[in-house]
Amino acid sequence: MMKKRLLTAFGPLLCAGILVGVLFLGPWKINSHDPKVIAQAATAMNDAVFRGDRIKNEAIATGKYVPFFGSSELNRVSATHPSVLAQKYQRSYTPFLIGAPGTQSLTQYAIIQSMAKELAGKKAVFIVSPQWFVPKGLKGDYFNHHYSEQHVYDWLSSLKKVSDTDQYYAERLLDYSKVKENSLTEQVLNEVKSGKIPTDWQKKQIDLQRSILKREDELFSGLGLGHNLTDKITAAAKKLPSTYNLAQIEQVADNEGKAETTNNSLGIKNSFYQHNLQSRIDKMKGSQKKWDYRFGPEYSDFQLVLTEFARNNVDVLFVIPPINQKWMDYTGLPQEVLSGFDKKIRYQLRSQGFMNIADLSTKGNQPYFMEDTIHLGWRGWLAADEYIQPFLDSKVKEKPLYEINHYFLSKNWQQEAPKDIQGK
Repeated sequence: MMKKRLLTAFGPLLCAGILVGVLFLGPWKINSHDPKVIAQAATAMNDAVFRGDRIKNEAIATGKYVPFFGSSELNRVSATHPSVLAQKYQRSYTPFLIGAPGTQSLTQYAIIQSMAKELAGKKAVFIVSPQWFVPKGLKGDYFNHHYSEQHVYDWLSSLKKVSDTDQYYAERLLDYSKVKENSLTEQVLNEVKSGKIPTDWQKKQIDLQRSILKREDELFSGLGLGHNLTDKITAAAKKLPSTYNLAQIEQVADNEGKAETTNNSLGIKNSFYQHNLQSRIDKMKGSQKKWDYRFGPEYSDFQLVLTEFARNNVDVLFVIPPINQKWMDYTGLPQEVLSGFDKKIRYQLRSQGFMNIADLSTKGNQPYFMEDTIHLGWRGWLAADEYIQPFLDSKVKEKPLYEINHYFLSKNWQQEAPKDIQGK
């Protein structure tokens, strides 16, 4: 009787344990070589893909896909979106979209690090959004949502010597509660922060956890890929002329923009205005007079990204979008905040040899340039494409000449006023 009770109580747990063991030790895994899987992942903007390595790294290794790093602007599909134009006109590249709300520099650094081997010597597009650069840096909720323990363990396991970049990264990771939920991770990061590499015992523990996470990546990174932008991209492509004609595409962009911004006077897409602004629009008037994008840790987090690109000789086009000028005027966001951000970020790029910059920051007053308050729209994507297409169609002739300056990791740089940059 007792055995029967024990079997009833623990039998399901035992069976579950056996099934999990069979699953993890078995041969099953996502077929990351399947072109259909990669094509779905390229527009899925899926955290399972971002946090892992298998699918996105395989995509970049093919040479067909180019990573487009950014955040929520990447899922704003219109007829002029990079994925739409590339598909319609059968360009030499296909964008692999790596971004979602809150995937700022700290998250993107981990992703870039995780695909360094596949990305080395190739090209990439990186969209640098002004709204990332708030005084307190990346919000905890955003970081926690996209955090990849696998990427952190990959980095820690590879450490042979601790650099200034490693120390800064460890310190930043420790600012977030999600990281400190794992006592091993917290302990090792504190060591790296102080300039010490993980001990042999710590590396063994890290490698054990890494192997589990990598197996999860093999098994589960393909889940949810059916939720992607493929249908939207295909539908948008049908609006374009059969052969590339800039004047005709501009007309398509204007027609789309005009039709989709009819319920407000701010040039904001109807659906966004209705769901996000309409009920509180009166409260938003003058609400951003004290907002700032000129100071804070995001500037040093962005330096992590630049350091990793330079380390792997990646040729990068940086796109700097504007903010909707009508929205700035309505909310009172000072013009010097945007122009100061732009000056500071351009100096950080150019002074280190990153010369490919599509600076669109002054275009926010143009009709249909922005889809909403802060995201590129119909005309905006088309303007970006005038930089993107020639950049990606040209071949990499020689490796870029970058000169990384670790001053950009300092709090002095984070707090440096744009007006003081003159003459540097």
